[in-house]
Amino acid sequence: MADEKIVKGWKEAEKLLTKGKTNGALDILREIDPDGKEATTLRLAGQATFMQAAKDDSRSAYRKAAKLLSDSLKINPKDKQSNALYNEILNEMQDKSIPVSLVPRLMNNGTPTLTGLFAIVVAIMLTLAVLKFAQPSEEFEDGEAVMQIQWTDNQGVVHNETVIIALHRAEAPIHVENFIILAESGKYDNVIFHRIIGDNPNTPENDPFMIQGGDFERGDGTGGYAGKWYGYCNGKTTNTEGVEYDADTCPENQWSLPGEHENGLKHKAGSLAAAHSGLNTDGSQFYIVPSGEKPPTWLDWNEGKDCTATGQSCHTVYGSVISGLQYITQISDVNTGQDNRPVYDVTIVSVEITDDGIVEADDPWYKIW
Repeated sequence: MADEKIVKGWKEAEKLLTKGKTNGALDILREIDPDGKEATTLRLAGQATFMQAAKDDSRSAYRKAAKLLSDSLKINPKDKQSNALYNEILNEMQDKSIPVSLVPRLMNNGTPTLTGLFAIVVAIMLTLAVLKFAQPSEEFEDGEAVMQIQWTDNQGVVHNETVIIALHRAEAPIHVENFIILAESGKYDNVIFHRIIGDNPNTPENDPFMIQGGDFERGDGTGGYAGKWYGYCNGKTTNTEGVEYDADTCPENQWSLPGEHENGLKHKAGSLAAAHSGLNTDGSQFYIVPSGEKPPTWLDWNEGKDCTATGQSCHTVYGSVISGLQYITQISDVNTGQDNRPVYDVTIVSVEITDDGIVEADDPWYKIW
């Protein structure tokens, strides 16, 4: 049984929720039950977060609310209020095409799934490979970006649609961080997809290949650069005299990223990947793969592949379209002219980062609400 102080706090929180004062209710709940041991605390916290999510139309808040209700039901599966509210949240999330989690299920009744086993192996390899770039107090999960795209189809009809992308920060922390930096600084706003290849040049089925954008500098595929200094100057770490580059000696428009193509992610329909002109020259440009039977798997890294050899380019996959892939495929069909540039501009109106994929490992549980 909860003590008198906690019960009193629940009643106060409920009163505040009836008045729409969600922040005040959450403050009380954090104070009376900081470890979240009581199912009622989690239910009320989930209710408050659900109210905030509905008000702000926040996808991440919807997921947090669902997580709180799910945790409440783990403690007290017979709580009818939690069950009802949890089902209400799930139904609303389904209507809004919001996945409960951006991360595939890794465990089933305490046993790792195939995805879980793969994730464990990848996580170990990735940790060793990118340890110097990660902060020890942070853990990564999938982030989320909401991309608004406007284009004119071949019949002259203007479209303005939303594409939602999961950003695989655990597998490609450098590329996801760079994408987020550029998006949050507005670099991708009103930038075009300058190169669209509707037919896959490596397959006879004429499957869609990719739509490429992100050149905020020139808009023609010859510009764009990393959002911060990552140790590479147009793919090189030293100049012709063997002197190591730094952020001051390398011009900003030459800043590039090291490839993370060995992260285990492969090209498939909906993949978001880094465009480049050679190993470690990744910058701001990216491409998205439309739906089709034959994705560009020749751009994947495989054991023994020499990424510097002619025709053996390796590209880092760091995201996946989770909503709106049909729009990417529609865009891949627009008429193009010289250098595969669309006849009518296909414009990234905006990119909003709704989840950065960072989990503060040392934070108490209640900081998610």
